Amino acid sequence: MRKAKEKKVDQESQLTLKDALNEEILKQLKMTQKELEKQEEMKKKAEAEKKREERKRREKNKSFEELLNESRLDWKDFK
Repeated sequence: MRKAKEKKVDQESQLTLKDALNEEILKQLKMTQKELEKQEEMKKKAEAEKKREERKRREKNKSFEELLNESRLDWKDFK
C-alpha cells in the first residue's frame, strides 16, 4: 500500500516542462527558436561571404614577389 502511494507521488512530481507549459507559450517558444536559428544561419552566410570577399581582395592586391613565391614553376625546368 505504501509503495503505491510513493509511485503516485513520484509520477506527479515528474511532470515535464512541456506538460506544465501552455500550448500557446510552447508555440511562441518554438517560433522564437526557429527565428534564432534563421538569424544564426544568415549570420554564418554573411560571415562566409565576407571571408570570400576578403580572400579575393588579398589575391587581387598581391605583389609580384608573393605571386612568384606561390608559383609552382621552377626555373631549373627551363634551364
